[in-house]
Amino acid sequence: MNDFERKVHGLTGNGLSTNGIHTLQVNIGLRCNHTCTHCHVDASPQRTEQMSRATMRQVLSVAQKMRPRLVDITGGAPELHPDLEWFVRALKADGHRVQVRTNLTVLLEPGMERMVQFYKDTAVKLVASFPCYMRPEVDNVRGAGVFDKSLEALHRLNAVGYGTARGLVLDLVFNPEHAVLPPPQAELEREYREQLQGLGIRFNNLLAITNMPVGRFLDKLRNEDAETAYMHLLEDSFNPGTIGMLMCQSQIDVGWDGRIYDCDFNLACDMPAMLGSPPENEALIDNYDPVKDGHRKIVTANHCFGCTAGAGSSCGGALER
Repeated sequence: MNDFERKVHGLTGNGLSTNGIHTLQVNIGLRCNHTCTHCHVDASPQRTEQMSRATMRQVLSVAQKMRPRLVDITGGAPELHPDLEWFVRALKADGHRVQVRTNLTVLLEPGMERMVQFYKDTAVKLVASFPCYMRPEVDNVRGAGVFDKSLEALHRLNAVGYGTARGLVLDLVFNPEHAVLPPPQAELEREYREQLQGLGIRFNNLLAITNMPVGRFLDKLRNEDAETAYMHLLEDSFNPGTIGMLMCQSQIDVGWDGRIYDCDFNLACDMPAMLGSPPENEALIDNYDPVKDGHRKIVTANHCFGCTAGAGSSCGGALER
């Protein structure tokens, strides 16, 4: 057992296991127009990995069988995948609720002019990375000029109804710039709303997400000789009340290559899910039977302390609201 699993086992007498899969998360590629310092999957303009249409068809087949409450599309920047629109339309045609995680500025890239209207036409829920409402913090994390570009993208989304019209949900995501836990989500949302309203921007909800000690953020911690201190912070902030709400218990994550993970952070660490006994234990989408996926053991490591620290953290923000 790793330290996290020992902690959970000591509290519950068991490790973590799934308890009904409600979210199908799909990482369709690692190409991005940014190289953010907190990116857990090391996405960048130089990455070429992307999901094939054949794998997307397999995802569609699984989604048809499992009928998830949400299909959550992530990356990289999903908009840079040439088949994103086809994939979203296919999911919507089958009646699925779909959300896309966008970094906002990709909507200003050449060739992306149609995306805002496409999102409106398909009523896709948007979860937008906007790590702070102040220019220096955003530009430090994501690159010079990104704050102003993000504001422009938000204005364009607001102009078609995102954040204001019924059915066009626009949530923002906060990540700390430094090796600290996020402040209370509700308080931070009030600050965001006050600051952004002054800039003429509206949104629905703010999601505060803890930076996981994996990927590029782990590299940053090591470069600053802060890895040990950050891990102690996460472990010392362990909140047993978050255990029953961890996202890994109700979702699967399909990587760009068709491999299945318990979450996108395990994907970043190349830790596939445990689907069963050999030869079925190869965690690939074409081996996955959602009907049989009842109480699968969840693969853990010490980065999982990030999800249980303080108010907890998931792809949907803080666990304790």
